[in-house]
Amino acid sequence: MKIVLVSLDQAWENKNENQLKICKELQLIGAYHPDLIVFPEMTLTGFTMNSLEFAEYKEKSPTVHFFSEYAKKMNCYIVFGVILQTDGKLPTNNLIVVNAEGELVAQYAKIHPFSYSGENEYYSKGEKLSSFQYNGHKIGLSICYDLRFPELFQALSKDCDAIIVIANWPKKRSAHWTALLLARAIETQSYMIGVNRTGIDGNNLEYEESSLVISPNGENVKSLFLTEYSNMYDIDLLVANDIRRLFPVKRDRQIEMYKDIL
Repeated sequence: MKIVLVSLDQAWENKNENQLKICKELQLIGAYHPDLIVFPEMTLTGFTMNSLEFAEYKEKSPTVHFFSEYAKKMNCYIVFGVILQTDGKLPTNNLIVVNAEGELVAQYAKIHPFSYSGENEYYSKGEKLSSFQYNGHKIGLSICYDLRFPELFQALSKDCDAIIVIANWPKKRSAHWTALLLARAIETQSYMIGVNRTGIDGNNLEYEESSLVISPNGENVKSLFLTEYSNMYDIDLLVANDIRRLFPVKRDRQIEMYKDIL
């Protein structure tokens, strides 16, 4: 499976400019015929707290339409972030997956809003886990701050061979980002696919290029440099099953001893 991670330098709260950047990027990426392309959290806005201003209804979402058309054109899956309106509630911070036919095949609303930045005051929390199927394998979905909550990833890894994390994770905490992706990969024996933005946002927070893929055995997967923002990784999802069979850690979990504490 060929995966391209796009560490986009997101223009702050500017959907049109980000669409132009993405169009140029996808034109360059297309020559490599990826199976899956993944973009950072809140792809067309950056991590904004102006949720009501930028929220869209899923059924009429121009952001979903934009990426769906490119997925069809490029014959690949695309993962992206978007703010969606919910009836009678605050909007939600979402990860969307569209397939090669341009169909929306999965939606995940962020379960853990980042209260440190006040995200919980502007966004409703998600209420369920989500994943999608690719060639007989399930791939789990998560967003940024979720990475700090290992229980979520243990739950996803029950039937997922890889887990995607899309993020706007600042440079000043990038060591945590790398360490947590590694830990989640080793704990769950799953591929961890982490996509982070680059550049400086509207709050003057700096982001460095830190997107990466970690194998179920805790090893960094080598990448092929494509463009300033994009790298491609070639992974075999069957590896997760092999690792779990050869070193069956999960069978020794004593859930009954700590489930009431969690």
